[in-house]
Amino acid sequence: MTQIEFLNIVLPFKDKVFRLAKRLLVSTEEAEDATQEILIKLWNNKKKIKDYKNVEAFSMTMTKNFCYDKLKSKQAQNLKIVHSNYEDHSVALQKQLEVNDSLHWVGRIMKGLPNSKS
Repeated sequence: MTQIEFLNIVLPFKDKVFRLAKRLLVSTEEAEDATQEILIKLWNNKKKIKDYKNVEAFSMTMTKNFCYDKLKSKQAQNLKIVHSNYEDHSVALQKQLEVNDSLHWVGRIMKGLPNSKS
């Protein structure tokens, strides 16, 4: 497949791919990047394009999946940022029980000591 044949197949729906990416990703720059990625993937698989019944539908599915993956990775990155700043300052229940038990025994031992009055 020549570059001209490829462009004749892809150019009619290129804007549609961009609009879907823009709707999903919101950012114009990210939508442009997504569109470029889809076109590169199609070009890299140009030998298989003739096997697809509907190249436009296939491209739209690729776009949707690419954008969802991009959104998932962004969400994961945002969670990492939030959780890296989180510190748990609460004392574990087991540790609290041990401290309370120790205080209880120290109190009992102190009560058992003789009073030393001068």
